[in-house]
Amino acid sequence: MVEPVDVILAFHNAFRVDMAGIDAAALDSARGRQGLDPAIERFRFFNEVLVWHADGEEKGVFPALETVAPLVAEPYIKDHRGLDSAYLALDNSVSAHDKLETARATAAFRFHLKMHLAKEDTHLYRIFRERVSAPEQRNAMNIMAAAVPRERFPDVVMWMFPLIGNDDRENVTRIWQMVMPAPVFDNLRGLIKKAVGSDWSELTRRIPTLEE
Repeated sequence: MVEPVDVILAFHNAFRVDMAGIDAAALDSARGRQGLDPAIERFRFFNEVLVWHADGEEKGVFPALETVAPLVAEPYIKDHRGLDSAYLALDNSVSAHDKLETARATAAFRFHLKMHLAKEDTHLYRIFRERVSAPEQRNAMNIMAAAVPRERFPDVVMWMFPLIGNDDRENVTRIWQMVMPAPVFDNLRGLIKKAVGSDWSELTRRIPTLEE
């Protein structure tokens, strides 16, 4: 059964894939390969999405979790502050055009993010799924969604969908189709189609109502 929390886990998978690509690009750049600056620069947008995601968690998910599992969210908030510091180190190295420091900073950021997301997936969101009531879960998800500026939502869709697999695409699309007003989702459908490219046929096979 698909649940709203599956959207969050799909975002986590997108973060992992994109950060791995950014880290690899930074390492290749430090080794002397040319033409990799755009891949490293995309980290700025990556971090925007990560900040919106973390802000939504802190405003929506963590307070809901606190009512059923006090203090569980506290170390995850500390992780978020650690990621803030890691981003500043990386941003400074990119701004200074220091390829070696950029590679070091992306490796550190990737390691920290990978550990943080793994803990959330296996611990925090398991408790959230099992102990927080369905209405409170939906409210938390709505708060998270509101953390993304409305005018930037298309950018998020175009970033996320190429990075995730068909199972995640199906889960996210089904949830959005269920919770969004029909006119809003109709506009979103075109963005999803553009983002997945040739995989659109597989997505419509899984969700035939996309073609209606």
